[in-house]
Amino acid sequence: MKITLLAVGSKMPRWVDDAFGDYAKRFGRDIQFELKEIKPEKRGGGVTAEKGIAAEHERIVAAIPPRSKLVILDERGKNWTSVQLAGAMKDWMAGGDDICIVIGGADGLSQPLKARADIMLQLSAMTLPHGMVRVLLAEQLYRAYSILNNHPYHRE
Repeated sequence: MKITLLAVGSKMPRWVDDAFGDYAKRFGRDIQFELKEIKPEKRGGGVTAEKGIAAEHERIVAAIPPRSKLVILDERGKNWTSVQLAGAMKDWMAGGDDICIVIGGADGLSQPLKARADIMLQLSAMTLPHGMVRVLLAEQLYRAYSILNNHPYHRE
């Protein structure tokens, strides 16, 4: 199974790259985990939030791997537990599905992209910095993987 994380934004602080990398390398051979950064649209100079979202939409769509299930992070998405995420991961693996998870830009994601999503997930009801979202998502995906493999990382 391959998990592709598309994240609008680049030039994260070193601690983000270090923490994300730590979790990304923990997956076994069953899961290939890849981060693709999407260039954010610059705001200002006549570029409205709507125009920025539209430009980012085109870049995101172009980067979605073919035949991947599309998971969008959105504050109005489903609020899963780690165990529920593990259950979804088990189903994805059993179905031979690759997954593409999208973290939008500062102004969010386009409605057409949200409509295209197979699943909309909420990582938190709170607004979080994009770097923190990368780290939290990588940790939760690793946690789900560890649950499926009966690894003691997760405790109930």
